[in-house]
Amino acid sequence: MSTVTALPAPIALTPGEHLRGRLAVAAAHLLTAALGKHPARLHQVLTFSARGAAPAPYEQAEHARDVVTTLSPRCGSGYGCLPRSIATALLCRQYGTWPTWKSGVRFPPLASHAWIEADARPVAEEPAVIATFTPILTITPGESTP
Repeated sequence: MSTVTALPAPIALTPGEHLRGRLAVAAAHLLTAALGKHPARLHQVLTFSARGAAPAPYEQAEHARDVVTTLSPRCGSGYGCLPRSIATALLCRQYGTWPTWKSGVRFPPLASHAWIEADARPVAEEPAVIATFTPILTITPGESTP
């Protein structure tokens, strides 16, 4: 998991962003609780969610991540990468787009991490750190379920 020393700075939200963000965060926490230990099922649900979506521009994905971390301190923490990345992707999906969602591992030391990418670069993550992870699950925009 990623680690940070402080929560990201909160941003001002419109009422619409607040509502959409809360829905995305709630859905992400439900998915994480129900499917977090079942990667194949989580992959199916996220692939279905990404179906027919356009690629999310970097600025939109970054703003969605800021909305999520503003609304959920748990998602903003160093150990909230899975719900944070899912909530951010689901928030983008509410606008018809989808970032590339990834989950990966590294060794040594053994660590796992989930993140999103837009315009072929990690959103609000250090590229050098992300490069140390081997992606295990990847959900790209517009994927269709097999």
